Amino acid sequence: MNVIRQNTDYALRVLVILGRHYGNEPVSTRILSRQGQIAYQFACKIMQHLHGAKLVKSSMGPKGGFFLARPPSKINVLQVIQALQGPVSLNKCFGIEGCRRRPICPVSASLAGLQKQIEASLRSITLAKLLKIKLDGKAKRV
Repeated sequence: MNVIRQNTDYALRVLVILGRHYGNEPVSTRILSRQGQIAYQFACKIMQHLHGAKLVKSSMGPKGGFFLARPPSKINVLQVIQALQGPVSLNKCFGIEGCRRRPICPVSASLAGLQKQIEASLRSITLAKLLKIKLDGKAKRV
C-alpha cells in the first residue's frame, strides 16, 4: 500500500518547481509538466486540485501560469496529501465518520496517538524544507 499516491508525488514535484520560482513570474503548466516529468494532461489535473486547495494561484495571459499562494514555509506535505487524496487516516476509526466502537475499543487510544504523530510529522515537512534537499541524487534527510 502506498501512503503517498502517484498524483500526490507529482503535486509535490510541481510545488518544488514553483518554490524555486517563488517571487518570480508564474510558471506555465507546460513547463511544470516538462520539468516535473509529468504528462501534460495529468499536470493540468494536479494544478486544478492545488488551485482548489488554495495552495497555488494562477494568472492568465501570455506570461500566465501558476505561482505559490503563500510562502514555501507555509505549505506542508499534509496539506498537499489532503488536497490530492483527502484526509489522512490510519484506519476507518479515524476517518470522517469515525467508528462507533471507538469508546470501547482496546487499541483506539494507541492508534489515536499514532494518528496524531503521523499528522504532526507530515505537517512538519514544509515545502521550504523540501527545497533545501539536494536534488542531485544525494538527498539529505529531512
